[in-house]
Amino acid sequence: MMKKYKIAAIPADGVGVEVIDAGLEVLHAIEKRDGRFECEVEKFNWGSQLYRQTGEMMPTDGVQQLRSFDAILFGAVGAPDIADHITLWGLRLAICQTLDQYANVRPTRILPGIQSPLRNVDGNMLDWVILRENSEGEYSGQGGRTHKGLPEELATEVSIFTRAGITRIMRYGFELAQSRPRKLLTVVTKSNAQRHGMVLWDEIAAEVAEEYPDVTWDKMLVDAMTVRMTLDPASLDTIVATNLHADILSDLAAALAGSIGIAPTANINPQRAFPSMFEPIHGSAFDITGKGVANPTGTFWSIVMMLAHLGEQEASERLMSAIEHMTAQPGCRTPDLGGSANTADVTKAVVDALR
Repeated sequence: MMKKYKIAAIPADGVGVEVIDAGLEVLHAIEKRDGRFECEVEKFNWGSQLYRQTGEMMPTDGVQQLRSFDAILFGAVGAPDIADHITLWGLRLAICQTLDQYANVRPTRILPGIQSPLRNVDGNMLDWVILRENSEGEYSGQGGRTHKGLPEELATEVSIFTRAGITRIMRYGFELAQSRPRKLLTVVTKSNAQRHGMVLWDEIAAEVAEEYPDVTWDKMLVDAMTVRMTLDPASLDTIVATNLHADILSDLAAALAGSIGIAPTANINPQRAFPSMFEPIHGSAFDITGKGVANPTGTFWSIVMMLAHLGEQEASERLMSAIEHMTAQPGCRTPDLGGSANTADVTKAVVDALR
């Protein structure tokens, strides 16, 4: 019996439109190649253009409209003429928080044909999954401003760390590590300077670790973590960090793997009470928007993660193989990887590999 999935596609801004179009072409190609499922895609033209017209990044009932879908495919958000906090909180974060997508999963590895900027590092030495707490921490949205425009103007940004929030992301992290061959987890912290929330973070990590005796784990200060990622990448496997720390570290990880253009993200609601959202981690990149040279690999890899989440493991693995076949070809490297291929070239190579 043919399985049917409802997919919400939100291209949003800049190159998001281009990579989502490429992603949907690849999604339909793997759908036809597999022959056992089909995706009904509905596009939502939300983002900065809507904001210019209505003052809102999405309709008031936008998140409610998304609840009936099996998954969400997201492009990128942000525009040069609109403040970043308006675009981000008006769309992406509004979706993630309201749909309780508290586990942000970002795999990183060096794909075939792509060279790391690190010396003497290959795909066997850099194969990580970074898990980002996606609902609280430094991006809780708590705080405010007073005395605006005056010399004594004050702004506060309050980080929120809860026992419930930390415990659930730690359990997810240990289970993720448990599912990987090395069963190795590194917990990133900054408890030497942040003596309340991050100390709680450390304490709960140690408590949860007792539930997973087969997982080897260690703890690393976030500043030292940047050194370890660049000088000893083979010592890492699964990494769990706060909202802010993982946001920064995962961009570094993508760069070390060759380009931020290849990196995927899954914003997961593990309980499946709400749809999860999948997106490349690059931004809207208005400097190359409309030039047709955006790297869609991060979107394709995000679709790999989406298919696995939906239970289509065979299709997920087949698409990942097609992506690796494409990256191994010298003629399929976009400018971010030092080549001259365009978005259409890369998309066609993946579609051809699937056929």
